[in-house]
Amino acid sequence: MEAARITVNGEEMPISPAPAHTTVLDFLRERGLTGSKEGCAEGECGACSVLVARPGVEKPTDWVAVNACLAPVAALDGQEIVTSEGLATQGGPGTPPTLHPVQQEMAVRGGSQCGYCTPGFVCSMAAEYYRPDRCAHAESGGGAGADAEHGPNGFDLHSLSGNLCRCTGYRPIRDAAFAVGAPAADDPLARRREEAPPEAVATEYAQDDGGSDSNSTFLRPGTLPEALRLLRERPEAVLVAGSTDWGVEVNIRSRRAECVIALDRLPEMRELRTASDHIEIGAALTLTEIERRLDGQVPLLAQLFPQFASRLIRNSATLGGNLGTGSPIGDSPPVLLALDASVVLADADGERVVPLADYFTGYRQSVRRPGELIRAVRLPLPLSPVVAFHKIAKRRFDDISSVAVAFALDIRDGAVRKARIGLGGVAATPVRALAVEAALEGEPWSEETVEAAAELLRAQGTPMSDHRASADYRSAMLGQSLRKLYAEHAESLERQAVSS
Repeated sequence: MEAARITVNGEEMPISPAPAHTTVLDFLRERGLTGSKEGCAEGECGACSVLVARPGVEKPTDWVAVNACLAPVAALDGQEIVTSEGLATQGGPGTPPTLHPVQQEMAVRGGSQCGYCTPGFVCSMAAEYYRPDRCAHAESGGGAGADAEHGPNGFDLHSLSGNLCRCTGYRPIRDAAFAVGAPAADDPLARRREEAPPEAVATEYAQDDGGSDSNSTFLRPGTLPEALRLLRERPEAVLVAGSTDWGVEVNIRSRRAECVIALDRLPEMRELRTASDHIEIGAALTLTEIERRLDGQVPLLAQLFPQFASRLIRNSATLGGNLGTGSPIGDSPPVLLALDASVVLADADGERVVPLADYFTGYRQSVRRPGELIRAVRLPLPLSPVVAFHKIAKRRFDDISSVAVAFALDIRDGAVRKARIGLGGVAATPVRALAVEAALEGEPWSEETVEAAAELLRAQGTPMSDHRASADYRSAMLGQSLRKLYAEHAESLERQAVSS
C-alpha cells in the first residue's frame, strides 16, 4: 500500500509524519498555509473551510466546501483540496498574484475587516461560485428577485450559513456574493470540473506521535465486505463518514481512538435507488448529495435539509452518521420516523432490515450489534402528501433543536387515512407519537379533531428542562406544531381553490 499523500493547491505532499488523529486544518497550518483559521473547532464558524474535489451531479467534479477543523487529514489520502491561498493566480517573479473573482468582490465591496474569517468565507463562496447550475438558475429567472437569500446571479446565501463574521457585518459580504459572475472559460478550477475527481484509495495510516494514541490507526477499506471484515476483527473501532460528530470529540474533548474506519467513499454505501415500493439512500451519501439527487422527490426531506446545521456541515454529514450517533436531538430521525423509514444493517454474515421506530433502545443506544453498520436507509412508497417539519430552535438556521416535529399525513375526502409523527428533543430517544397517530387516523380532519390531538401531543415524551428550553415550553410546542400544520394545510387548500 502506497504512503498516504494529499494534493494541496496542485502540489502533492505526504501526510506523514502527522499523527493519525490530525485534522486537515492542523495539517495545513503546520505547513505554512495559515489562511484557514481555527475559530470554534466544532464546525460552527467556517473560518477553516477549504475546497475538496468530489464526485459531481451536473459535472464529473464538484468543488465542495468542508470544515477543515473536523476532517482527519488521513481521510483525504489521495484526494485534492484547494485553500484560500490556492484560489489566486500566482504571478511571475516580482509580480503579485491576481485575485480570484470571489476575493476581488470581497475586497472592493468591503467584505473584510479584521480578516480572520475572510478566507473561510472566500472558500465557501468559491464553492457556490463553481456550482454548475448556479448561473443557469439565474438565467431562468429563479435568481432575480426570488427572495432575500438568492441573488440575481443565482447565488444561494445558504452556502454561507456555516460562516460567521463578528466585525464586518453581513451586508457587504452578501453584496460580494451577489456580484460575482460566471467563471471565465479559462478558469482552471472551472475546467477542473470537467475531469473526474480523484478515486477513493484504500488507506492504512498509522503514525506514532509518542503519546497515548501512539498506536492509533486510520483505515479506509476499499469495499464494503472488507469494511465488515475489519469491523468484525476490531469491533471497538470508531466508524466515521463526514466526521462532523467525531471531529468535535477529537477537538473539544481530546478523544482518541485506537482504530478509526472511514466509510464515506465506499461505493456500496453511496447509491441512491428508487424501486417501485421504496427509495433506498446509501448511508454514506452526504446530505447535500441526497438533496441534489432527490431534487424535491421527497418533500419532507426537502423541508429538512435547509434546517439541518449549515451547508458546510451538510457537505460532509450523512444520514448513517446522524442515526449512528443515536442523539435524541438529531434532526433527521424525526423526519425519517414520519416517513416510516427502515435502516439496512449489515455485518460480515449478511443484512437485516429494521424499522426505524424499533431501532432506538435508549439514550444513544440502538439495536445495532457489534460488528454491524448502517448501510442504507429505506423510505417506503407511496409518500404521504401532507407533510411538515417544524424545528423549534433559538436561531432560524444552523442551530440545535429544542424540539423537532415531523408530520406525514394522508388526508382524503376530509378524513385522516394515515398519520405518522416523529418527535425529537422530548425523550431519551427520537420517538413516534403513536397515541396521537391513533387518535387522528379514521377521524375527520377538522378543528375539533386537531385540537383534541394537539392536547394529546402535548403529553408525549418526557421532556426535560435545560439551557435550550424548559420542559413546559417543549410540551407546549408539540401541541402548537399540530395546530400550525392544520392552519398551513387550510391555507394551502384555499390557495389551490383560488388558483383553480
